Amino acid sequence: MSLIPDEKKISIQSELKEKMIDPVKIVMFTQEVECRFCSDTRQLIQELTKLTEKLTVEVYDFLINADKAKQYGVDKIPALAIIGKKDYGVRIYGIPYGYELQTLIDAVINVSRGKTDLSDKTKDIIADIASPVHIQVFVTLTCPHCSVAASIAHKLAIESDLIRADVIDVTEFPHLSQRYSVMGVPKVVINEKVEFVGAFNEDLFAEYALLGAYQT
Repeated sequence: MSLIPDEKKISIQSELKEKMIDPVKIVMFTQEVECRFCSDTRQLIQELTKLTEKLTVEVYDFLINADKAKQYGVDKIPALAIIGKKDYGVRIYGIPYGYELQTLIDAVINVSRGKTDLSDKTKDIIADIASPVHIQVFVTLTCPHCSVAASIAHKLAIESDLIRADVIDVTEFPHLSQRYSVMGVPKVVINEKVEFVGAFNEDLFAEYALLGAYQT
């Protein structure tokens, strides 16, 4: 059974055709056993790649291909690295379904374009970042506001070589929910130092990223 409804496929196909510029590769890390959502995530990505010739997928076993996982900085599964002309540090952990399917679509489009619609003010803020920034956005598939925060994080990563952005479905990784005391979503953690909850506007998000860099 298809995971993406036919009517949704039509709209996604149209959006990808209209907005994608350069080819994008989704690098997926999975495991045949002891991974609840890996098979569904793989099916979802394979369905998505059939909607445009500009999108391809490479699938690796998290354990067998541990060197590849290390190369992409992947430490949990299922994991998706969205790669364009270069690796922008755009990652999704967990199945990107429900509201998070749009997070994946937005990531593919923005990586394909190699630039984003972030304001000049936001770009100026992150231009001051001088040390690596790791953004973790904790989401759930039923949260209508999470995709906004997730998309902004990914856009920040695309616009700065020093930013890496992980979007994580907290229900699939309960140990991280406990570790970061995730009581509400979206919850954003930057460099293990700066935290906030909610879908903040992009320039304030960027200010927090800059603060995270300073506190490292």
